[in-house]
Amino acid sequence: MLLKMMLPRLFVICISLLEVVGRDTFNVLYIMADDLRPSLGCYSDPLVKSPNIDQLASKSNLFSNAYAQQALCGPSRTSMLTSRRPDTTKLYDNSNFYWRVHAGNYTTFPQYFKSHGYTTLSVGKIFHPGIVSNHTDDYPYSWSVPSYHPPSFHYERRKVCKGTDGKLHENLLCAVNVTEMPLGTLPDIENTEEAIRLLKSMKKSKSPFFLAVGYYKPHIPFRIPQEFLKLYPFEKMSLPPDPDVPKGLPRVAYNPWTDIRAREDVKAQNISFPYGPIPKDFQLQIRQHYFASVSYVDAQVGKLLNALDEHGLAENTIVVFTSDHGWSLGEHGEWAKYSNFDVATRVPLMVFVPGLTSASQGVGENTFPYVDVFQEPNKRFTSGQVVKSVVELVDLFPTISHLAGLHAPHKCPQPANHVHLCTEGENRAYTFFRPETYISEEEMAFSQCPRPADTPQLNSDQPHFKDVRVLGYSVRSSQYRYTLWVGFQPESFYANLSDVHASELYLLADDPGQDHNLYGFKGYELLSHSLGKLSSTGTMPRWTEVLRKHISQISHKSLNSDSRGIF
Repeated sequence: MLLKMMLPRLFVICISLLEVVGRDTFNVLYIMADDLRPSLGCYSDPLVKSPNIDQLASKSNLFSNAYAQQALCGPSRTSMLTSRRPDTTKLYDNSNFYWRVHAGNYTTFPQYFKSHGYTTLSVGKIFHPGIVSNHTDDYPYSWSVPSYHPPSFHYERRKVCKGTDGKLHENLLCAVNVTEMPLGTLPDIENTEEAIRLLKSMKKSKSPFFLAVGYYKPHIPFRIPQEFLKLYPFEKMSLPPDPDVPKGLPRVAYNPWTDIRAREDVKAQNISFPYGPIPKDFQLQIRQHYFASVSYVDAQVGKLLNALDEHGLAENTIVVFTSDHGWSLGEHGEWAKYSNFDVATRVPLMVFVPGLTSASQGVGENTFPYVDVFQEPNKRFTSGQVVKSVVELVDLFPTISHLAGLHAPHKCPQPANHVHLCTEGENRAYTFFRPETYISEEEMAFSQCPRPADTPQLNSDQPHFKDVRVLGYSVRSSQYRYTLWVGFQPESFYANLSDVHASELYLLADDPGQDHNLYGFKGYELLSHSLGKLSSTGTMPRWTEVLRKHISQISHKSLNSDSRGIF
């Protein structure tokens, strides 16, 4: 039955791809921001100015419901680049081990292209640096040459932010005069310059390229050129519509944002632990600096895409733009990432394929003209094809491989630790052909979040792997988010799905902001049906079948019987 349902979709893919990938091999320009939520004009944000990314979106497939597998850099990036979930990579933090040694020698996204004759290049932050990528950004497996890291990044956590006292501090808010910075520049400016240099050099290459460019912003600290703050006057800033901690939120689910508390300017606010709140004016400044950081990244993306035009590469280069996860800006009384809320797991995602997504607009030397946001602050673009189905970052590896004319990796068996090349994601190539036809209410995204205890701790946001005692597994569909918090044993990598610590349920039609936890009230029949149907296709993670059974067992319980709410 499932095969019959898939045949029309597969036929469309095959026929359409004959025209697109029958030409010369596509290059791939893979652009990744850091901690960027979909606060962009192309995602209908009325405040943020992002004309260059919006222009890319106007000629791309824009995925409006794309999700990361964990809201933390190392686990998310490794998951995305291997197309394996954190339970498979066994990576839940940024400092535990190298996944090739402790989990499996998995073929990565760029490694797969490299094995097919591509020159693979990395600029900036693609893999998370440090032990999780073997202190080499997974070179030489994933890259043809060692990755480029901008020299000015060395000063990112130094006292370079001028405070109101005229002294230099290690602050969260750090808008600067670039000429006064060490080396007279900033990391993302250097990233753009190096990426443009590589594009110019690859123009003459006989081999296709896979160029990954990882921007460091809007990750904290907000060390950005000060002129971008002018785009967001303080008097026009406002708090989110849901700035308070939800009353029904289990304590284990709350992220006490300890990473930003470590910054000198935040410490000076004398904020109580764990719930705060941050003084209103300082909240507004954080939001102002985050949005300014987004516009700064947008300017870098615009210069990079314009160089793709100038060197005659836009007509045969697939462009991907995304982020590793989102970032809370005061919603639910939380800041930073480290949670299962949509503001932390949802990401922007757009894919440009010459001759396919851009057929009506045309592709040539003016495909991506640079838009100066200071000259055209109100420039807006109409989005291209919008795909509303729920998708995941683990889907990118098989999808882009297929679109580039390579065979998409096959689905991973269970267990798959011994299988070097396979995917735990889905090939979404079909969404590039009349995407409105393929909006499915049954599509789901899976994410997870580790905690050291049932109550907020100083290490709740980034517990070391050995300290993880609870894992929150989330299922996100177009209709709901359900999260199950269960006991975890790090010494054996064992999540005990019968040891339930807390649950969350949000029905999105009435509660898109996920402010009212309805666990125990209603919606379990819907969940049981949807998860049961997905289980029969064999496309879910191993833990989801147990989760479905748990939903059936607890459907009679009331939220009032759960004593773990905050208030």
